[in-house]
Amino acid sequence: MASTSTSLTLPVLPLDDEVVLPGMVVPLDLSDADVRAAVEAAQAAATSGNKPRVLLVPRIDGTYAGIGTLGRIEQVGRLSDGDPGALIRGLGRVRIGSGTTGPGAALWVEGTTVEETVPDPSPSSQLRSSRGGPYPDAVAELVTEYKALATSWLRKRGAWQVVDRVQQIEDVPTLADNSGYSPFLTTEQKVRLLETVDPVARLKFATETLREHLAEQDVAESIAKDVQEGVDKQQREFLLRRQLEAVRKELAEINGDPEDEGDDYRARVEAADLPEDVRKAALKEVDKLERSSDQNPEGSWIRTWLDTVLELPWNDRTEDAYDIAGAKEILDADHSGLEDVKERITEYLAVRKRRAERGLGLIGGRRGGAVLALVGPPGVGKTSLGESVARAMGRKFVRVALGGVRDEAEIRGHRRTYVGALPGRIVRAVKEAGSMNPVVLLDEIDKVGSDFRGDPAAALLEVLDPAQNHTFRDHYLEVELDLSDVVFLATANVLEAIPEPLLDRMELVRLDGYTEDEKVVIARDHLLPRQLERAGLESGEVILQDDALRKLAGEYTREAGVRNLERAVARLLRKVAAQHELGQQELPFTVGTDQLRPLIGRPHHTPESAQDPAERRTAVPGVVTGLAVTGAGGDVLYVEASLADPETGASGLQLTGQLGDVMKESAHIALSFLRSHGAELELPVADLKERGVHLHVPAGAVPKDGPSAGVTMTTALASLLSGRQVRPDVAMTGEVSLTGRVLPIGGVKQKLLAAHRAGITTVVIPKRNEPDLDEVPAEILEALEVHPVMDVRQVLELALTPASNGAAPEVPVAA
Repeated sequence: MASTSTSLTLPVLPLDDEVVLPGMVVPLDLSDADVRAAVEAAQAAATSGNKPRVLLVPRIDGTYAGIGTLGRIEQVGRLSDGDPGALIRGLGRVRIGSGTTGPGAALWVEGTTVEETVPDPSPSSQLRSSRGGPYPDAVAELVTEYKALATSWLRKRGAWQVVDRVQQIEDVPTLADNSGYSPFLTTEQKVRLLETVDPVARLKFATETLREHLAEQDVAESIAKDVQEGVDKQQREFLLRRQLEAVRKELAEINGDPEDEGDDYRARVEAADLPEDVRKAALKEVDKLERSSDQNPEGSWIRTWLDTVLELPWNDRTEDAYDIAGAKEILDADHSGLEDVKERITEYLAVRKRRAERGLGLIGGRRGGAVLALVGPPGVGKTSLGESVARAMGRKFVRVALGGVRDEAEIRGHRRTYVGALPGRIVRAVKEAGSMNPVVLLDEIDKVGSDFRGDPAAALLEVLDPAQNHTFRDHYLEVELDLSDVVFLATANVLEAIPEPLLDRMELVRLDGYTEDEKVVIARDHLLPRQLERAGLESGEVILQDDALRKLAGEYTREAGVRNLERAVARLLRKVAAQHELGQQELPFTVGTDQLRPLIGRPHHTPESAQDPAERRTAVPGVVTGLAVTGAGGDVLYVEASLADPETGASGLQLTGQLGDVMKESAHIALSFLRSHGAELELPVADLKERGVHLHVPAGAVPKDGPSAGVTMTTALASLLSGRQVRPDVAMTGEVSLTGRVLPIGGVKQKLLAAHRAGITTVVIPKRNEPDLDEVPAEILEALEVHPVMDVRQVLELALTPASNGAAPEVPVAA
């Protein structure tokens, strides 16, 4: 049973950055004025026969703790260093109250003793408290754990005599306060132990801190052990190497042969099957190595160079599998659509086979002719086409990522005198392939940069030139590397970003994207099986109907490739798998168009033709749907026009939307054409002098340029002036001249694919681009009504809706 608290009046002995817990016996230095004043005040107030008592209070940054320790001064004398000191024993906790007065210069306070609670008894426990009652089982386990941890820590420190003392303590409060002797505890942790009244909580905290300290010690010891083992290994290796050198020297003297530390490399070079010029260069470097001393840093450079040369597959080649029919089957199995590209690759392989059978040798330095450059938007399968070519030929495949490469040394290698010199990426690719005739894919060649370190694109000219150079000289190797049998393929997103001299050395193969039908086939035959496996589903557990795949491709994703389509399929399968695990869905499950919205939400791309007529962007005069080519393929591009109110005084032409110089010139040409031919077109252009014209191309954060927006801008201005809306199902592309001629443009296939994805049904193109329709898939031409035109007047007749019945046109006015 707990006793009642007792009120005390005691002098305060402040402890800076130190804590004394009950049960601890500590010596204190009396040289500090506050400590000496407290001890002298306690001695003055002590009654006869009783030892002086003080209140030991921790003081951190000038702030006193709320609980102190009642201390009894056992002895006053000299410390080991000769300074005056006192030996004080902690007796119990005292909660500090208000200040009071007392003898001496010390600070006196009133306090109340803190009685600690005793845990409820448990008859099954064998551990008994100092009051005679048993402790609960949980407390007994805590005591056992603390003793085990403390014993382990003490034994590591070699304090064997203290282990028995700790093991003999059975009282929880005493055991918890005994942790105050631990030197690894911080002052804050000791203050927490002092202020924690509950002895079980105090022991738990002491156990946690001790456990964490032991874990930190184990990690530190492990690190120190690893470091020491490493040092010992280096020392042992150094001694063994010195002994080996001494033995070799003695053997050389006995046999009458001069010592030659390059014997090993000389033997490896002579045993290797190297080309003659490479063999001579390697033996020359071995001679240098033999003459160099151990202290010469050139020795390590030579050894690294020799290792690189010996690791290259100078005469290793894979046997080409020229099965053209089998190669075509591989390309068809790996890729749906892209018939033009697969046909060009099949021609490439067929020519190589026929020349190899007839022993005709190289074609201008390359056995396979030109280097193919696959140019197209992201996600259309350029990189995977390279893998398919390697598989069809039976060759090794290596991908060299050139995106962001700005240092010429990345291509041609570093000079050997530089620290950390390495061969270039071309040599490393051949080394990685393990053969001299791999398929090397130069990925993202349009993203090669240039700066003060050189121009990597210029360094690629030697690699890719099919006419003059069939060998390549790397700065690191400084020997000729035969690249005549390497098949180089390049990929790029933007054709204009490839330097012209580099593009001249490659044969361009365009990948303009997939039609909606091709996307459905790709998703069904390629993407769905792969994502089923990644989602942990078996074939047949989730069935995606073709109409659901078509809606995913047309309304949930709008892209030239299929990456976002694959992500949408993966998200759909994850939703079904999660619902099945939650018991909300049974398998097998068939996904149709009605299940898409509940699973992955609403569509993100609704065609203009499917929208309410009042909500379409072309529902007001002055808005036209154009077509453009971006780095991600073809896309629709809206052009908006408005007239300023005459009262504002604004005049001239204002252009917004981050337009390039070419598009700005197109806008001026369109306005000039309408001004000069307004009467002919029956347009009210007389007031254009007093009213400002504003042309805007939305998505203002995206830079836009290119000679294909003149027709679109002319139609937007004509629609604005006439008050006639532009048909929402019509999109157009083409440049315009001052006389109204529609000039040809590029990217017709990509633009028609984009129009089809956007739900457009009628497309206007220049008459001179009519031959480009041969490249457009037949299903796209069947779905679109394409009008080749020669004059902008034909465009206006096709695009503008009929005039209203005599009503004045409503012309949008700019604010």
